[in-house]
Amino acid sequence: MAGVYILAIDQGTTSSRAIVFDADGAIVALDQREHHQSYPRPGWVEHDPVEIWHQVQAVSTRALDQAGLSRADVAAIGITNQRETTILWDARTGEPVHPAIVWQDTRTDALIRSLAGDAGPDRFRERCGLPLATYFAAPKVVWLLDNVPGLRARAEAGEIHFGTVDTWLIEKLTGRHVTDVTNASRTMLMNLATLDWDEELLSAFGIPRAMLPEIGPSSHVYGEATTMLHGVPVASALGDQQAALFGQACFAPGEAKCTYGTGSFLLLNTGAQPVVSTRGLLTTVGYRIGDADPVYALEGSIAITGALVQWLRDNLGLIGSAPEINELAATVTDNGGCYIVPAFSGLFAPHWRPDARGVITGLTGYVTKGHIARAALEATAWQVKDVVDAMMAESAVPLETLKVDGGMTASDLLMAFQADVLDVPVVRPTVSETTALGAAYAAGLAVGFWPDTETLREKWRADRQWSPSMSAETRDRGHASWLKAVERSFGWA
Repeated sequence: MAGVYILAIDQGTTSSRAIVFDADGAIVALDQREHHQSYPRPGWVEHDPVEIWHQVQAVSTRALDQAGLSRADVAAIGITNQRETTILWDARTGEPVHPAIVWQDTRTDALIRSLAGDAGPDRFRERCGLPLATYFAAPKVVWLLDNVPGLRARAEAGEIHFGTVDTWLIEKLTGRHVTDVTNASRTMLMNLATLDWDEELLSAFGIPRAMLPEIGPSSHVYGEATTMLHGVPVASALGDQQAALFGQACFAPGEAKCTYGTGSFLLLNTGAQPVVSTRGLLTTVGYRIGDADPVYALEGSIAITGALVQWLRDNLGLIGSAPEINELAATVTDNGGCYIVPAFSGLFAPHWRPDARGVITGLTGYVTKGHIARAALEATAWQVKDVVDAMMAESAVPLETLKVDGGMTASDLLMAFQADVLDVPVVRPTVSETTALGAAYAAGLAVGFWPDTETLREKWRADRQWSPSMSAETRDRGHASWLKAVERSFGWA
């Protein structure tokens, strides 16, 4: 290992980023490029895989140029990616046979209902940890096999490769057709216990095994780059939310992180055994380091958090910019009895109510713009509390601290309220790019750049902590009102 830096590739839903980290886990350089979002029909969302590959090459080159580095300075490449987004390509030429079907795409809704049948959405949950939903990769693969002429026969003949974005990038970089356990755990095709493709699931979906990649650990040398950065080991792959868990050094059971963005994602480390949820959470692989036992996680996905602030800005004109929500909310000391449930397209975890729609409740003549702004921020905290409550009901280890990242953590008011309603400290790290940092950490471990997770834990630094100060009576009263508002959102669609 000659290099003294790690290059993390963070391929997200709207952009690709490359970040160079040093041995302290500090950011040395960063470059980012957005890619085109295609909406060919209502409910359809597509990306161009070739454009994504070109963007990844461009940002990687520019990040190294910014830092004045060459490939000889790079010890390893780590990859983290938007999850579930599905790509099929010609195994010989490497050319995609169709645009990537993005995780948000809902074209498989009828297929999902058909597969659920009388068994319901939990038909496969025991095996794969996931409910039947348009969200995951398997139904997207089925749609492609059924709708692209001749594709099924070619897939059965081994002429077609399937992959999530990590697989696409690793094959472009190294020539190997592989994925990691975290991404495989989002396909609905991997058995959570064996960490291998499940024959019963493949049969139920009608997906040929010949098209699937080999499953490897998250921290592991997949091969050396043969294109850009020739000779540098590609040494990690993790889905974005699992990478954030790793980047937040949540290495012990009971440790959790929440990423606050357009939506929010909460992951709780549950240790060496998967916990199959009965309360609307997803069971997933948190990470696997080399040949060590896998670490599992419970995940709660919240559809709308930061997007509610954007809606107040763009649709109602209540604020001129997103940060103004904090100033407006600070003009009042409470929500004035107003609650907003942002179920714009249903509610995700832990309710899973596609029939829910957004509601604003508790309005009186007393309520001002400030109260509405505060209720919008509080809606995020209450939704996170609902997910945490479900997790605590299913986990044997109590939550002691919540580590947070993402754009909304810049709101001190929100973070303080989050600590109050959870009744645990909320901690924001010094390095905000936790997703890319997680990919870098995992790659560094694989090549000996860092010796172990304890070293990584020591490098993790807190920027700020908020401690709870709300009385139990106030918290319980507010939560009861919130749950009443949530009930009012049901049954509109």
